[in-house]
Amino acid sequence: MLDIKIQPVEVKKEKPDQNKLGFGNYFTDHMFMMNYTESKGWHDARIVPYQNISLDPAAMVFHYAQEMFEGLKAYKAPDGRVLLFRPDMNIKRMNNTNRRLCIPQLDPDEVLQAIKAIVSYEKDWIPTLEGTSLYIRPFIIATDAHLGVHVAKNYLFCIILSPVGSYYPEGINPVKIYVETEYVRAVKGGTGFAKVGGNYASSLIGQQKAEQLGYAQVLWLDGIHRKYIDEVGAMNVFFVIDGEVITPALDEGNILPGVTRDSCISMLKSWGVKVTERKLSIDEVIEANANGKLNEAFGTGTAAVISPIGELNNNGEKIILNGGKIGPISQKLYDTLTGTQWGKLEDKFGWTVTVK
Repeated sequence: MLDIKIQPVEVKKEKPDQNKLGFGNYFTDHMFMMNYTESKGWHDARIVPYQNISLDPAAMVFHYAQEMFEGLKAYKAPDGRVLLFRPDMNIKRMNNTNRRLCIPQLDPDEVLQAIKAIVSYEKDWIPTLEGTSLYIRPFIIATDAHLGVHVAKNYLFCIILSPVGSYYPEGINPVKIYVETEYVRAVKGGTGFAKVGGNYASSLIGQQKAEQLGYAQVLWLDGIHRKYIDEVGAMNVFFVIDGEVITPALDEGNILPGVTRDSCISMLKSWGVKVTERKLSIDEVIEANANGKLNEAFGTGTAAVISPIGELNNNGEKIILNGGKIGPISQKLYDTLTGTQWGKLEDKFGWTVTVK
């Protein structure tokens, strides 16, 4: 168990208007920090006032991008409980990312303890309006002051918290997605399955192009054939074709194994809905739409939860899905998932964890 020292802030911030949170705009009074050195391992766990991080200009994270991050949420249930949703999966993914980036492994029990500790200490920051939550961002950076491409020996692990509303301005209303055919996000053997900043940095050029054309996000295709669907920039993606729910498989390691993705698959199967994980080409989606078999599509992710897709733009060809409206499967998943996360519905899968 971690011995977490606490340094309270002297002056607390004014909390933001819950009706105007947006996403990632505000941060709580405190943060969690812990260091790693080769001789001591992970040590010096502490909760401190939210603050700037001072690093040497030669810190290896700046030059060689040895870093990782995660994302999960805390929710305020109607009965006052503070709930986390499947944090064990986020922690497992953290260590999978660490392994790929040669970052030292974390003790899962200690990470959960740290998350619970900082969330409990900042529980007054958890918003209570419909659709809001407290976003939890753990991250690790390499801090060695050295120029040279090799594995670092010193790291900083932090957890920061942000009260948030909807990730997209559209909320649960369908978003417009641009199919990217020029650039690629990830390839087999790369870091597509890991939660690393480089994946997102390399996706910005596609995202910028999409936004200039009036689209909320990019649908990435595979890096080899440029035809098989990988994922949306901030979400995994599902297509409902002739009543069957299809989502790209994870077996090539180029797609992030989303916690919400896994939760949706489990829920759908429990409802008797056919779910298939396989390669799915953009041409198959276009053909299904032409044949009247493309029922709906949606993205899934911790930040967005469920985000229906109302339009796809593929090389200028616009595909309108379900009349631009949310589909029945998307709606049921959103209602059930958020109801479980916020403690309004029975947790039939035992996914929620109470913060003491």
